[in-house]
Parts: sequence; structure tokens; C-alpha cells
Amino acid sequence: MKPELSTLCYMEKDGQYLMLHRVVKKKDVNKDKWIGVGGHFETDESPEDCLLREVREETGYRLLSWRFRGIVTFVSGNGVTEYMHLFTSDSFEGEPAPCDEGVLEWVDIEKVWNLNLWEGDKIFFRLIDEDAPFFSLKLVYNGSGILVNAELNGRKLELFDILNEDGTKTGIVRERGVAHRDGSLHGTVHMWFIRPNEKSGFDLLLQKRSSTKDSNPGCYDISSAGHMEAGSEPLPSALREIREELGLSLSEEDLEYVGLHPAGFTAVFYGKPFRDRELSHVYICRKEIREEDLHLQAEEVEEVRWMDFAECLEGVRTFSLDHCIYEDELLMLASYLHIPV
Repeated sequence: MKPELSTLCYMEKDGQYLMLHRVVKKKDVNKDKWIGVGGHFETDESPEDCLLREVREETGYRLLSWRFRGIVTFVSGNGVTEYMHLFTSDSFEGEPAPCDEGVLEWVDIEKVWNLNLWEGDKIFFRLIDEDAPFFSLKLVYNGSGILVNAELNGRKLELFDILNEDGTKTGIVRERGVAHRDGSLHGTVHMWFIRPNEKSGFDLLLQKRSSTKDSNPGCYDISSAGHMEAGSEPLPSALREIREELGLSLSEEDLEYVGLHPAGFTAVFYGKPFRDRELSHVYICRKEIREEDLHLQAEEVEEVRWMDFAECLEGVRTFSLDHCIYEDELLMLASYLHIPV
């Protein structure tokens, strides 16, 4: 089948988007979803020609101005590949008209996120909210509505399995930026490198996060940590993160499983809200390493340092250490290592 060409427009008024609930057609790739207005190109139409015609036909409004935000390559997994030309508009005139594609409704922009949306649509909503420059977004689904790949301007985006409170998977796969925007529970791995000392009993290897990180830049953190990619398991994820961040190739036998640690916080970084809710698989590594053996991933880790456990705990409790470490996770380590606190 040849790829389809279409337009998609989100019209804005008084902090609301005009949303179309696709409930009319029985055979509709967007059945029961909420989307913007638009449709397929007719012969010899430009994106703007299609935009203006489709908006007028579906809503009764005539656009006075519009902004071309990006190209979305939509791959349904059911034989449909569509190149959607994404627009927004906040200036239009005319009287609303009923739509034969579904039900039109003005919805508060913040409430739009709670509608039955394609997960990929949430990515371009995020990009629109962040006023991102013109973008190319590729979204690939598995044929059952599950997002399996997303690429922004040719670069792969991280996708997470969204979890229930008990750690089981909900079946939803969500992009990293969207998950951190709405505080979706997802899985991570935390790996602590330790070595014996004559003070509290153990030193901890701390990493200093890169100053360009999207959260807690420049703060001291766990030896190595990271998100679990959609479809991945904890232990392979832990070994991958260690290899990427610290340049160490370890085996499964090098890691001891400590347990699960639920945590979360809300903050603002670079003017954007960041809501983190994670369920972390915590490991320790007793393998002897030297700092000179490490090859730090520059975009993730600025430096590393060894620190006595008790001194680290005190620094976390008093904030004399610029950190993003959870105190109760340190206490979890202390219990596992039989360190008195």
C-alpha cells in the first residue's frame, strides 16, 4: 500500500483545544480516539490547501492564521503508513458546524492528556507545549495500539513500560518525556559499587551527574543508574547501564540483588515540570575497581568519587552534600550490609 498524506490541526481558544472524538466510522484506524481535525490530501493539494479545506469541512471554521509544527510519520502496524502534516491555529472565524467524522468538543488543554489518545500523540503534544522548533516525528505501533518505536528528528526516543503499583505492567508503553511530565510509574535500576573501609565499614562510589542532565544536573547520585527500556528485564538493564555510564563490562554474578525501592519527586528543571515516580531494582557490586579503569559517559557522568557510607548518609540527611540520593535507599543498603546507623 502507498503511504497516505494528511493534515492534522489543533485549534486553540481560551486555553482549550478543539478535539474530535472518532466514534462514527466502524472501520477507522482512529476508532474511539480523540484527535485534532484534518484529513487526507486531494489531488494537487499542498499541505496548506488540505488544512484549510479539511478544517472548514469538519468544523465550519475558516482559519485566519496557522503554524506548521512538524511532520509525523505514523505507522499503524496494520498496513497503514501516513505522513501527517501537523498544524496549530489560534485564529479563525465562522460558526461551528457538526462533523460527520465524530463529535467535536472544546477541551481544557491540561485535560486533553486524560483522554483516550494515541501514546505517540502525547509526544507531539509535549513538543507543542515546549514550543519545539519544526520537527520530524516517527511513531511505530504494533498493530494493537501499542507504541513500539518513536524517533524525533532521526534519533530514537526512550520508551518505558508503565507499571501498576505492585510492579506489574499495565500494557501501556510511554515515551520518557511524557512519563516524566505526568508522573507515570516506571521501572529503573540502581547499582551501588562498594568497597570495605575501616570507618563505617564501607565506601560508596558516587557519580556526579552531568550538568546537562534533564533532572538534578550536577548532583551526586548512585554509582550507576538508569531507566528500564520497554520490554527489558532488570538485570540486563543494570549491566547495560554500567557499561554505558562507567565503561565496565560486568557479568550477572558481579551484582547482588538488594530489593525494590519505590520513590518519586516533583520539581521544575529548565522551566518545565518534572514528575518522577519510579520502582527501582537495587543492586550492589563488591567487585574491586579503580577509578582509572572507568570510562565515563560524558553526557551522563561528570566525575566519580568514593565516600564513606556514614559520611554520605550524613551528607544526604543534612544536605551538606549536593545530591539526589534517597535517604531510605541508603538505609536499605545499611540493612542489607549490616551497617549500624
